[in-house]
Parts: sequence; C-alpha cells; structure tokens
Amino acid sequence: MLIQTEVGRAEVIANQLAALPGVLSAEYVTGPYDVVVRIGADSLEEMTASVVPAVQQVTGITRTLTCPIANGAHP
Repeated sequence: MLIQTEVGRAEVIANQLAALPGVLSAEYVTGPYDVVVRIGADSLEEMTASVVPAVQQVTGITRTLTCPIANGAHP
C-alpha cells in the first residue's frame, strides 16, 4: 500500500502501522507518498475485509493506494 499522511506524521504513522496484524513492513519514504506498507493475508477477501480497513483507520492517513502483487508471491 502507498499512503499519504498529514504533514510531519509519516514516521509516527509508519510505526503505528508496523504493529497492526497483517502488516509485514512499514517504512516512511520521500516523494509523492509518505509511507510504503507491505501487507499480507491468506486471501484477497481477507485482505480487503480486515487488513486494508485496519490500515485506513489510523489517524493521520489522508489517502491510500492498494497495489496487489499480480503473481501472488509473498516473502
């Protein structure tokens, strides 16, 4: 997921996201997005029903873009 945050909140939000179930990694970055999060679930349905909404509920996130891996590979 690519995430935009309120100004100055990227590091704090990345740390909060890293603690959520289904979040494999969360890093704050520079550029048009502020945080890059790698998420995972047993199915696409589980991801869209629980993991993505949990991420989107974090205070300070202004926009998300979910980019599923096309070949289904995971770490």
